[in-house]
Amino acid sequence: MRRAAFFLLGLVILASGAAFLWRSNHSSASASRAAGDRPAPTVHVAPVEQRDVPVYVRGIGQVQPFNIVQIKSRVDGQIDKILFTEGQQVQAGDALIQIDPRPYQAAVGQAEGTLAKDQAQLVSAKADLDRQSSLLQHGFASRQAFDQQQAVVGQLSASIRADQAALDAAKLNLQFATIRAPITGRIGKRLVDAGNVIHTADNNDLVEIVQVKPVNVLFTVPQDALPDIQAGQRAGSLVVEARSGNDQKRLADGKLTLIGNQIDPQTGTIELKALFENADEVLWPGQFLNARVVTSIRKDAVTVPMAAIQTGIRGKFVYVLDRAVSTVAPRDVSVLQSVHGLAVVAGLKSGEFVVTDNQDQLSPGMAVKADPGTDDPVALGPRAEATPS
Repeated sequence: MRRAAFFLLGLVILASGAAFLWRSNHSSASASRAAGDRPAPTVHVAPVEQRDVPVYVRGIGQVQPFNIVQIKSRVDGQIDKILFTEGQQVQAGDALIQIDPRPYQAAVGQAEGTLAKDQAQLVSAKADLDRQSSLLQHGFASRQAFDQQQAVVGQLSASIRADQAALDAAKLNLQFATIRAPITGRIGKRLVDAGNVIHTADNNDLVEIVQVKPVNVLFTVPQDALPDIQAGQRAGSLVVEARSGNDQKRLADGKLTLIGNQIDPQTGTIELKALFENADEVLWPGQFLNARVVTSIRKDAVTVPMAAIQTGIRGKFVYVLDRAVSTVAPRDVSVLQSVHGLAVVAGLKSGEFVVTDNQDQLSPGMAVKADPGTDDPVALGPRAEATPS
């Protein structure tokens, strides 16, 4: 009876195993049919390209005027006229403020009168000296009288020189009554109104002018970048890119003009200065921005869009499209540099195509539908941004 029980138990086990195998095979077949019925995902692709890519040193900087002048008065007086408009672009020599010139015109007239009087006296004194000289030669005048007259001529000559200096000073003060722009630049807010009496002793600013064409940008970079910057500068003038605060927009290109003479021990940075022509005034004094020094150019670098780079367990990889069969396969890459939405990579060849979106839907060997609109290399995007102009 025990043998019959064991026999029945064996039959039950065999039947259960057969049922499990049938269910497994049925499930696998159903999954395969479902996978076969699923449409291939649509992905965008971009070509792997070779191009020249700049190598940057980055820093945060601030725009500073090339020149800045606080306008003050060099003479006392009442302001008659304000001859500028706030925010106006002025040229060197333009009249800005007119101080009441009448006191200084009167001083010029007085100095001219004193000079004319002494010149007339000098003419008379020289005539007397000539007569004294003739009389002395004929014995009708003493040597003492001749010497005294000669001294009078000398005194009057000295007085005329002093009168001329006083006249020049009076004319200069008259010129100072019209305050002119010493530099070309943009004028700021008016700090004084017409009708006010101003004094040189007050030392008050009347208005400020800043030169914005060209401008300087001061910025700092890590001290570790100094050898690359020095090497690049020895090879020639280094280009500096000024970029917007979010680093997305290129504002202007300039030239590196100064490497600081010491490293800041507290921050481990060194200060640099670049000069920008700023003809379109896109850079404004006081503006904060990102600055990049192009230390070298990486020639014929292999590049792909940053959107194609994925991170896996083993590191960075991309999905490469096999255009012959429209399938994708992952490939490990090394990212050497990233700039303006591009990645410089090792592990790919120019002419291959990589997937730039929907990577989370992909698996090795999966068939895909590549968007034909992105096969054109022009669709890659910021080609012009990859190298400095």
